[in-house]
Amino acid sequence: MAKKPKEKFTGYQVFVIAILAILQFTVVLDFMVLAPLSPIVMKEMGFTASQFASVVSAYAFSAFASGMLAAGFADKFDRKKLLLFFYGGFILGTLFCALSVNFGQLLAARIVTGLFGGVIGSISFAIIGDLFKMELRGRVMGVVQTAFSASQILGIPIGLYLANKFSWNVPFFAIVGFSILVAIPVFMYMRPITSHIAANKGRNAFIHLWKTLTNSNYARGFLATTLLATGGFMLMPFGSNYATHNLGISLQDLPFLYAITGMFSIVFGPIVGRLSDQVGKFRMFLVGSIITITIVAIYTNLIYSPFWLVVLLNVILFVGISARMISAQALLTAVPSPSDRGAFMSVNSSIQQLSGGIAAMFAGMIVYQSKDGMMHNYPTLGIVVIVSMVIAVFLIRMLDRMVKRNPEGQAATPIPEPEQAESDLLDQDLPGVI
Repeated sequence: MAKKPKEKFTGYQVFVIAILAILQFTVVLDFMVLAPLSPIVMKEMGFTASQFASVVSAYAFSAFASGMLAAGFADKFDRKKLLLFFYGGFILGTLFCALSVNFGQLLAARIVTGLFGGVIGSISFAIIGDLFKMELRGRVMGVVQTAFSASQILGIPIGLYLANKFSWNVPFFAIVGFSILVAIPVFMYMRPITSHIAANKGRNAFIHLWKTLTNSNYARGFLATTLLATGGFMLMPFGSNYATHNLGISLQDLPFLYAITGMFSIVFGPIVGRLSDQVGKFRMFLVGSIITITIVAIYTNLIYSPFWLVVLLNVILFVGISARMISAQALLTAVPSPSDRGAFMSVNSSIQQLSGGIAAMFAGMIVYQSKDGMMHNYPTLGIVVIVSMVIAVFLIRMLDRMVKRNPEGQAATPIPEPEQAESDLLDQDLPGVI
C-alpha cells in the first residue's frame, strides 16, 4: 500500500503558526511571571500574603468571566479583529500592572489583564480550527503549546533577572514592549477570517451562548476539559515545596529542574504533535495518559532522591502531559461546527480557568505542610489525579468517536486570498518546516 504523502504547510500557514505561538508566549508569560516575583513585590509594595494571593487569583477569575461573556459574540466578528482587540486590551492591562503603585491599582490592573488576556487563547484555537485541516492540527498545536515551556525556561528567568536588577515592574514593561512588536505583524499580514460570520448573522448573542452551553455534544468536551485541567492544577501548586522538602532538591537546583524540564518540553511538543496526526489523536492521548499515570504513581510516593532521578521523572511526566494536552486540544477543535467554534472555545477556555482554580483549592484540602516543611498526603493526591485521568480517557474516547462522525468540525476554511500582492513565499509549500 502506497504511503500517503505528508501534508505541506504554505508560507502563510507557517507565519500564522509562528505568530500565534509567539503571541501565546507573551500571554502565558504575563500570567506566570507574577508568582515568582512574590518576594520582591510583597517587599516593595508592602503586601500581605492574602493581598498577593488576591492579585494572582484575580486574573483567573476575570479570565473566566470574560470568556463566558465573549462566547456569545465570538462568532459574530472577524477573528483577526477580535484577536487584535483583545490583545490590545491585554497590552494595556499589562501596562497598568507596570504603572501600579499600590494594592488597589495592581488588583484592578490584573482584573483588566485577565478580562482581555483570558480570551486570547480561545481565539487562537478557533483560528487553528478554521485554517488547518484535522490532519494538521496536532502539529500546529504541538508548536503553539510550546509557548508554556518557552515562558518557563526563557521568560521567567529573564523576568526575575530584570526584577532583581531594577524593579518588580520592569518585566511588565518588557512584556508590553515585546507584545507591541508582536501585534504589528498580526495587524499588517494576517488575513481576515470571516467565513463563520454568515451563519451567525442575525443570531442573538445570548441565545448563541445558551445553545452552546446546552449542546450535549459540546458538554462532553467541556467535561473532558474540566478533567484535563484537574490533573495538572492539582499537582502544580505544591510541586516546588514537594521537590525541596520531600525529595531533597535544594533551592539552588530548583531553577535547573524547571529549565531542563522546559527544554525537553519544547523539543518534544512538536514531535508529539506530529505523532498525534500520524497515529491518531486518541491513541496519542492514551499513550500520554499511560505515561503520566505511571509517573504520577511513582513520583507522589518518592522519598529523598538524587537530582538526576527527579529530573528524569519530571521530564517523562511532562512528555506524558504534553501528549495528553496537545492531542486533546487538537481533538477539541473538531467538536464544534465552524459557526460555533469561537463560542465553544471561549466557554472551553473559561471552564479550564475555573476548573483549574477549583482543583488547586481541592488539592489544598488534601495535602498539608507540617512545621518541618514536609508535604503530607501526597500519595492520596496522586490517587485522585490518577482517577481523574482514567475517567478523562473514556471521555476523550467518546469525543474521538463523535468527531469521526462529524466531518464538518474536521474541515478547515479555505485560506482567504490576500487583498494585495504579497511575497511569493506566502504561497509556497514549505515541507519539513514544522
